[in-house]
Amino acid sequence: MFAKAQELDSIESYIDSPEKLKKLYRRVLFIVSLSQIFGGAGLAAGVTVGALLAQQMLGTDAFAGVPVALLTLGSAGAAFIIGKLSQRFGRRTGLSTGFIVGGIGAIGVVIAAMVNSIILLFASLLIYGAGTAANLQARYAGTDLANKKQRGTAISTTMVMTTFGAVAGPNLVEVMGEFASLIGVPSLAGPFILSAAAFILAGLVLFIMLRPDPLFIANKIAAYNQEDEHVNKTDSFDKSINRRGIMVGATVMVLTQIVMVAIMTMTPVHMKHHGHDLAEVGIVIGFHIGAMYLPSLITGVLVDKAGRTSMSIAAGIILLFAGLLAAFAPSDSMILLVIALTLLGLGWNFGLISGTAQIVDSTEPSIRAKTQGTLDVFIALAGASGGALSGMVVANTSYATLSLSGGLLSLVLIPVVIWSRKAKA
Repeated sequence: MFAKAQELDSIESYIDSPEKLKKLYRRVLFIVSLSQIFGGAGLAAGVTVGALLAQQMLGTDAFAGVPVALLTLGSAGAAFIIGKLSQRFGRRTGLSTGFIVGGIGAIGVVIAAMVNSIILLFASLLIYGAGTAANLQARYAGTDLANKKQRGTAISTTMVMTTFGAVAGPNLVEVMGEFASLIGVPSLAGPFILSAAAFILAGLVLFIMLRPDPLFIANKIAAYNQEDEHVNKTDSFDKSINRRGIMVGATVMVLTQIVMVAIMTMTPVHMKHHGHDLAEVGIVIGFHIGAMYLPSLITGVLVDKAGRTSMSIAAGIILLFAGLLAAFAPSDSMILLVIALTLLGLGWNFGLISGTAQIVDSTEPSIRAKTQGTLDVFIALAGASGGALSGMVVANTSYATLSLSGGLLSLVLIPVVIWSRKAKA
């Protein structure tokens, strides 16, 4: 009880001191960003070789998209649970749990490769998805204490730090493969050793350092502000607009996720079929993941300045060009594949940050984490669908068909956001 009273007093002090709240906002961004460095490495290393590991164990390309589908399906379930945990117990508990469980899943993948068990591989990939969900939901933690003009920048600050780990992960594929071989583990399972360590470290950083919890502070501030009768009237008026904002933000994120995951999943398999080695695959995926996160600081400013709608339209156009280039680039051209996958990452970046900002704009702290977790379920399911179908599409048609279809699908973003603007008018 005494500890609880101390915590409440601490929260009250942030309401009374805007300068103290500003310092806490910066501290939260730093801690979440630090966790994202480890989280990015854990995510990227597994994504790079997941399809190749399944291809090797199953002996066919038709199910090469299953690993990404499973980890994103696991991410969907974990996103819902992390959202619930965060709403009830705070961001610290929800996010650290997700990362640590994801690390356990990565350990399971390594064991599955050692004993050549497909069932254990698939089960472990589902659990590994919890780390992916935590990595994605961490972007929300940075926005809890941000005002509306800071939210795009806050999202991008946490995401850009993911770049350091996300770019390092794929480029350590060969090194981790050699290390795995030295200790008697199949080389393709090596990157999952890195994933396990990285996810667990990310979870420990948040569990130890994320105090006081930013969501609790945001809830208390919102409750304090609602004591003003004028604020209550304004909130009531905004609810219908908020529902529309949630719908549009979710649509933008879901469509960009489907297109990005589908093309990204089959690119390593496509490259291996055309004579590219594992190091070249790592370079292409490294550029791709770098483009997913590195532009975030600029993207966040643009989302805050140019607006959510403009950046969502830009996301659709960039993804279209990425799909066209991937479809028509010569298979032996490393430069064009790098450019195509870089554009794919950039389009995803624009869509995710603009969509996330719309979601944060449209939710109040009292329901924010729960709503965000539910929406991330749909994003993860979209990724699972894209990953699962991508292998089947390529097996029955071609990588070019898959890329072209993804590029054209991204154009749906444009009428969605135009409809949103007309509805508001």
